[in-house]
Amino acid sequence: MTRRDALISVIESLHAEIAALKANDVAALERATTEKLAGIDRLAQLGNGPAGAELRDLAEEANRLNETCRIYVNLMAANVRRRLQNLTGAAGGGYNRGNAVAAYA
Repeated sequence: MTRRDALISVIESLHAEIAALKANDVAALERATTEKLAGIDRLAQLGNGPAGAELRDLAEEANRLNETCRIYVNLMAANVRRRLQNLTGAAGGGYNRGNAVAAYA
């Protein structure tokens, strides 16, 4: 297997991850993530070396797709947090006297 083939495998897995996230299909998400991690391991085993324009383009596409997955996961986590806050009556997250928490940037 070449680095090109391994990158294409990772890209296909990322597409499958996005589809699973959109469909809320946990089993498909687990399969796609396992395949993606295996593809990344294959890339690591193939080592580093000079990358031509095609490999750089494929790596950039994989990075964009991974960023898309991250955004979906963050949106889903925010929705879950909001739902849990609504269920527990802690919605709004405003200032509560006596429950101040220091935040640092």
